[in-house]
Amino acid sequence: MAPESSRDDRSVFANGFAVPITGLLSVLFALLAGMSVFPALSGSLGDLALPVVFAASSIVCFRLRQRYLAARESN
Repeated sequence: MAPESSRDDRSVFANGFAVPITGLLSVLFALLAGMSVFPALSGSLGDLALPVVFAASSIVCFRLRQRYLAARESN
């Protein structure tokens, strides 16, 4: 095994871990929103909140990803 000091400068992802994780979360929340729309439309009005929350979460994750990328480019 290599010492920890020699592995500090290497990264698995060029943009760090926040970019791929927030991207995957954004896709996951969008998929969940799409899958829950049809049951929500055929159900009660309260059931419509679930796809709205998933869609909002997807937008928030995507926006966090964009901010992180912009911050890395400015450095």
